[in-house]
Parts: sequence; C-alpha cells; structure tokens
Amino acid sequence: MKKFFQYINNEVLVKAVNLNLANLSLRIVAGILVSKFIAIYIGPQGMALIGNLRNFMSALQSLSISGLYKGVVRLISQFKEDIVQLTKTLSTVFYFGFFSSVLLSFLCYYNAEFINSLIFSSSYRYTYIIKTLAIVLPFYALNMFAFAIMNGFSKHKYLLIINILGQILGLLVTLLLIYQDNIDGALLAIVITPALNLLITIVGIAFRRSLMSSIKITQVSFSIITKLSPYMVMALVSAIALPLVMIIIRNYLIDEIGINSAGYWTAMTRVSDYYLMFFNSLMALYILPRFSEINSKKAFRKEVFGFYKTIMPPFLIILLLIYLSRSLLINVLFTEDFRPVEDLFGFQILGDIARVLSMVIVYQFLAKKMFAHFLILEIFLFTMMYISSIYLIDEFGVEGAVMGYCLSYVMYFGIIILLFSSSLFGVLDQEKTDD
Repeated sequence: MKKFFQYINNEVLVKAVNLNLANLSLRIVAGILVSKFIAIYIGPQGMALIGNLRNFMSALQSLSISGLYKGVVRLISQFKEDIVQLTKTLSTVFYFGFFSSVLLSFLCYYNAEFINSLIFSSSYRYTYIIKTLAIVLPFYALNMFAFAIMNGFSKHKYLLIINILGQILGLLVTLLLIYQDNIDGALLAIVITPALNLLITIVGIAFRRSLMSSIKITQVSFSIITKLSPYMVMALVSAIALPLVMIIIRNYLIDEIGINSAGYWTAMTRVSDYYLMFFNSLMALYILPRFSEINSKKAFRKEVFGFYKTIMPPFLIILLLIYLSRSLLINVLFTEDFRPVEDLFGFQILGDIARVLSMVIVYQFLAKKMFAHFLILEIFLFTMMYISSIYLIDEFGVEGAVMGYCLSYVMYFGIIILLFSSSLFGVLDQEKTDD
C-alpha cells in the first residue's frame, strides 16, 4: 500500500490535477448545461432521440479510426526515438485510418435512409443529420490521429489546452443550436462538434510539422497493422457493441412503453456517465501502467485489494450521497418532466459499483494482453445485458432497463472473480501470475 500511496501522490494526483481535472470538470459542467437545455427545450422525447444518435455516432467514430487510438499512442511512445519505425507507424496509421473513415463516410451517406430508420425509426425524418455526420466523419478521424501523435510524444499540455478550447466552442455551439432549433439543433450540434475541433488537427500538424514529411504511402507496413490488430479488435468490440446494445434497448423501450420512458433511461445513463468520468480517468492513469509492471500473484493481489480499500470507500460515499440527493439532482440537471428518473437511481448505482469493481481486475487482461479472455467476457456482458434488459423491461417497465444493467455487471464481476480466484484468494505458492 505504501507504494500505491507514493505513486498516487507523486504521479497520479499531479497528472490528474494538472492534465485531467480541468478538462474533466469542464466536460461535466458542459454535460450538465446541455442536459438542462435538452430538458427545457426538448424534453424526454428529445433525450431519447439524442441518446440513440450519440450511441450510433460513438460506434461509427470508433470504426472510423478502426480502434487504433490506444495502440497508436503505445507504438509512438515506443518508437519515437526510432525514425524508421516511427515513419512506418505514422504512415500506416494515417493512410489506414483515412481510407477507413472515407469508406465509412460513403457507406453512411448513401445509406442514410436505412440508418435513419434504424436509430430513429421511420416516424422521424433526420436523414440530413446522418448525411451531415458522414461528411464530418473524416475530420474526426484526422483529429484523433493528431491526438494520438501528441499523446504518444507526451504533449499533454497541448492536448489539455486544445481539449478545453474544443469543449468551450462545442458547448457554445450546442447551446445556441438547441435554443434556436430545439431537437434539430441538438442533433446537428452532436454531429458537427467534432468537425469544429479541426483546430486540434491543425495545431497537432503545426506542432509536429516535421513529422508530416515522414507520412508516405510507400512506408505503409502491414506488420504495423499486425502489431496493432489485438488493440484494434479489443477497442472495436467494446466501442461498438455497447452503443449498439443501448440503441436496441432504447428502441425496445420506445416501441413497448413509449419514447418518454426511453428518455428517462437515457437521462439516468447520462448522470451515471458524469460521476464515472473521474474514476475512469484514475483507472487509466494508475491501474493499467501498474498492472503492466507487476508479474507476481502477490503484487497483483496487493494492488487490487489496495485499490479497493483506498478508492472504493470514498467512491461508495459519493454514490450514497448521489442516491440520497437524487431529487435535488433531477431539479438541477433536468426538469419536473424527468421526475420518474428518481426511481432508476438505485439499480443504476448498484450496477455501477459492480462495474467499477470489475474494471479494476479487467485491466489485468489489457496489461497482460489476455485478448481472448477479454473478448469472450465482453461478448458475454453485452449479450447478457441485452437479454436481461429486454426480459426485465417486459416485467417491470423502464426500471427493467437499469435492473438488466445491474444484473449483467454483477454476473460479469462474479465471473471475473472466478477467473482470478487463485490470484486473489489462493495460496501464493508461485512467483509468476498464470491467470
């Protein structure tokens, strides 16, 4: 535990405060303001439609960069002193990502009617939103490519400044469009905000201008894609499966119960996203790099239980306060029309607790490149979430959606505990971790 506290004090908190706290705080404030505007000017119906578009856009954006982001950051960090490998990495990722995003743009643009019916149903005509999304998709891919370069070269301050500027610009545009055009404005704002962040790409290219001359199609290497492929598959499964499952569940709520109920569930998931942001940031800063360093079961067990003892108590207190103040939160974040959301907090929070407990151990899959284990568990989780949510919605209405979420993550956590039972609870008679 001493090492854990030293790392937190010397590394994690400093980085979190200097590099992430301002950005995360701004994201939360922006999210609260946007939620309030949606609640006032659009209502639960608009919240449901916006939720579907956000989920679809999240999956499409992940496809547009082929799940390359984390793998690219890792490779650039590894090869930044090796100009030959760095050139191959930048060239391969740029052209692979560019052609992937352009291909997706064409597919999205010329199938806009079909996509509209999938995410909005034939009752709503937002084909022009889908086509706009298709047009701006390559800009998003370029932004993420520039992000990966700066992140790989540890230019965190530049990333922070650009992120904050992008957040402010996106917030202002979003609020203005919601105020002027209600639901149409909100949907349009969602798809054009990434294009507004083209500043990120411009700054990234200007800052590492010498690197652009290294990007050549003749330097494209399939060996780089081979190295990145496990990260691509893992990233794509999580980034695509969860949004698609949420769209399916939301559409089921719309068809079986009503669009307002789907809006209540979407509002609850937004609240959950707000308080999970800080935890996810801490996980990425500490757990993954720390698990990559350790090799013994004893060290692994110590880190897991140390994290539980140190982080979980204040996290649980925060969640308890959120539950007790849920009525006030509804007033602050939404309007009286969203009062039914109060009934969803209990199971959502329980599910989030199981999710956080699971994530701490699941990072071992990523750190030790246990790709098959990770993929099987993720597929199980999303399948279980779909089946349980549909069944429980039929039995309990909109509350069944959060009950299904809770049940899925509790089962997920139970399976993970079984997989790592020898490392976490067994006799430490081996030096190396074999889970």
